[in-house]
Amino acid sequence: MNISIGNDHAGVDLKKEIVMHLELKGHQLHNHGTNSGDSVDYADFIHPVANDLENKKADMGIIVCGSGNGAAMTANKHRIIRAALCWSPEISKLSRQHNNANILSIPGRFVNKELALEMVDLFITTPFEGGRHQKRIDKIPCL
Repeated sequence: MNISIGNDHAGVDLKKEIVMHLELKGHQLHNHGTNSGDSVDYADFIHPVANDLENKKADMGIIVCGSGNGAAMTANKHRIIRAALCWSPEISKLSRQHNNANILSIPGRFVNKELALEMVDLFITTPFEGGRHQKRIDKIPCL
């Protein structure tokens, strides 16, 4: 699977763990995140992830910032993006099953490595259920 990943300074360490984890599983990664703890603006690293999905260069995205909120808000400005802010495995799984989320937004300051990796694995392996959920998703696009 092609996965695009982006992060700000608050997500550097967690992003490195996620990248190693996914590469070991054979996934292709597009890394748009910073590798430094120096303060940066998350939008500069999140828009490229959303662009990768829009341009079909990636199948899914993973974004990490301090709370996960700014990253998710930025990604969701893109028309085809459904970025889900997740802080538990159950929410990560439901974001795929019910919302067909295509970007996982992780709050880097509030989840540990083990939790993040479990959420990532569930996110990329859980299929969308479709059915009644598709009708709801069709109502999301910008007017």
